Amino acid sequence: MHSHNYRTPEPFQDQIVVVVGLGASGVDIAREISNVAKEVHIASRYTEDRLGKVDTFQNTWLHSEVDCIQDDGQVRFSEGSASIAADTFLYCTGYRYHFPFLDVEGVTVDGNRVGPLYKHVFPPKHAPNLSFVGLPVKTIMFQSFELESRWVARALSGRAELPGEEAMAAAVEEDYRRMDAAGKPKRHTHALMPDWVEYMDWVAAQVGEPPMEARRREIYEKALRCIWSLDDSYRDSWEEEEEEENR
Repeated sequence: MHSHNYRTPEPFQDQIVVVVGLGASGVDIAREISNVAKEVHIASRYTEDRLGKVDTFQNTWLHSEVDCIQDDGQVRFSEGSASIAADTFLYCTGYRYHFPFLDVEGVTVDGNRVGPLYKHVFPPKHAPNLSFVGLPVKTIMFQSFELESRWVARALSGRAELPGEEAMAAAVEEDYRRMDAAGKPKRHTHALMPDWVEYMDWVAAQVGEPPMEARRREIYEKALRCIWSLDDSYRDSWEEEEEEENR
C-alpha cells in the first residue's frame, strides 16, 4: 500500500512491515506502527552511515534499498543483511505528477518531470496563460505555494514581466543541464533541496517581497535534521534548547 492510504497503525498489529522511504511520511508512519507491529524495517537509499537497529523506535531497523523480493516473499536488502519475510510493504515514496485533464502542445510529464517549465511554474510556449502552482517539494511548501500564486497573479495582471518564450526555454534547458552535470535524476527535477532558499528568494523578488529571514531558514533546516535523526524526543529537546538560549 501507499502512504496515501494509511490511516491508523492498528491494522499492522503483530506484522512484519517494510516501510520504503525516509521522508516525513515514512518516519511518522514507521514511528506509529512500531508500537503495534512485530518488526518494522525502513528501506532508504540514504542510510549507509546508520544501518541497523533504531534505538529510538520500538522493533525498528534501518536498511539500504530493497535489493529484491523473492517468490516466497522474502525481502533482501542491498547492504546484505539477513532477509526477512514481510507481511506488508508500505510505500512512502512520494507522488507522481499526473494531469489527465490537460492536453496542450509542449507540456509533458516525463519521468516525473513536468516540463518544460520556467522556474517550475510557466511553460514557455503558453506563459502566462497557463501555469503550475505547487510542484516543488523539499521546501517550505505553503509559503512556496503563496509566492508562486502571487507571481502568477502579477504576470496575468501585467504587474510582473516574464522573459520571452525563447529566453524562458533557454533558462529551462540550462537548469536541466546543471541537473545532469550534478547527477540529479530527472524524477527529482522539482525537489529543491539544497537550493530551496535561492528559489524562494528568487520568486519572492518577483512579487516585491524581501529574501527569507535567516531565522526561518534555520528553523526549517533544523526541523528536517530532527525528523531524519529518528529521535522521537526531538520536540522536547528543541524546547529545552530554546529555553536555554533565552536565558
